[in-house]
Amino acid sequence: MRPQPLIAVTDVEASSRWYQELLGVASAHGGPEYERLVAGDRLVMQLHRFEVGHHHGPIGDPADQPYGNGVLLWFEVDDFDVAVARATALGAEVVMPVHRNPPDGDGGPNHWELWLRDPDGYTVVLASPDGTAGG
Repeated sequence: MRPQPLIAVTDVEASSRWYQELLGVASAHGGPEYERLVAGDRLVMQLHRFEVGHHHGPIGDPADQPYGNGVLLWFEVDDFDVAVARATALGAEVVMPVHRNPPDGDGGPNHWELWLRDPDGYTVVLASPDGTAGG
């Protein structure tokens, strides 16, 4: 199984550029209504304009905010430090600065995390692979 998350956004092209910069992924579709972002031949995520129905009807209501309430877009990245540098260069809004999960002791994923806010207000988490934070 491979997750293929799709989120509704207000500006597909701007969100695409933001996620490409943040995650180091590439566009596999492009355009103002829909985007597929890939890493190599793997689909990482999809972006869809709120108001566009295509054959399935609108994905969401742009007036119903906050977007993604209760949803975290979580990405495990192989090189956490490089991803943090990309987030910094992007000027991404930080929700929670770099921290270890769990904060201390054994157990849990034992990895590093950085929580951000994307252009539409979705919470995005960058995480190092489990077991990489020492402890």
